Amino acid sequence: MGSSSDSYSNNDDNNAVGWNRAGGLIMKTLVLFGGALLLKRLTKSTTRWDHARFVSQSLSGEKFSKEQAARDPENYFNIRMVTCPAAEMVDGSTVLYFEQAFSRTPQKPFRQRFYTVKPCSKEMKCDVELSSYAIREMEEYKNFCDRTKDQCPLPEEIVGDIAEHLTTLHLKRCDRGKRCLYEGSTPPGSFPNSWNGAAYCTSELSILKNNEVHTWERGYDEDGNQVWGTKEGPYEFKAVPANSLKDMFSPLNFSQQSMEKRIEGSFVLQ
Repeated sequence: MGSSSDSYSNNDDNNAVGWNRAGGLIMKTLVLFGGALLLKRLTKSTTRWDHARFVSQSLSGEKFSKEQAARDPENYFNIRMVTCPAAEMVDGSTVLYFEQAFSRTPQKPFRQRFYTVKPCSKEMKCDVELSSYAIREMEEYKNFCDRTKDQCPLPEEIVGDIAEHLTTLHLKRCDRGKRCLYEGSTPPGSFPNSWNGAAYCTSELSILKNNEVHTWERGYDEDGNQVWGTKEGPYEFKAVPANSLKDMFSPLNFSQQSMEKRIEGSFVLQ
């Protein structure tokens, strides 16, 4: 028969084992619960409108093709591209104002457009629908994104100035492993275009990290020959920090007269 001290010792050991087991179960439960919460957060589905908002934000801002022009000045110009929110449609679509100009003369855009950004319909195999429209009173919208709010037309006036439909691109999230985040193009059949002898045009767009945007627009005649647009690849527009804008006025920005002569076959002039 053991002593009372042996009995107390055995009870303490049993209690310790019990607490260890209970503590282990509690820890496992907490780990599993925390992991489930983390997994739920990571796998939370992105809504259709989340995609549209992300594309709108990525397109917005001031971007330049300066680096590309430095690498290949014979085929690419240093272009300033500016896009900003302008209004909202009744269906929730965002209206963006878009313009492009030579970086040397930003106050003289050679291309102005309205974009509407909205989710693709559920039956379509895409995430975001990006449509471009002509502007009814283009002169009134020059440098729209550089103005203060009280200098801009009212949202209802902006919606009223959306003119004829030009193109629509269907954007999809890029596959894992690709550089892009979203990419898309005009549907098969493309859109009519009559500039410089063209019969139709195509448009491609890619959105990359850091709000970088690649655009490739080309025009073709009835025989399928390219009559305008770059042949080497898309324009690459990168957002430039504010303190780097002073470098825009560099030798890359050739005289305006020289640029205008060489622009044929690169951009559609309005």
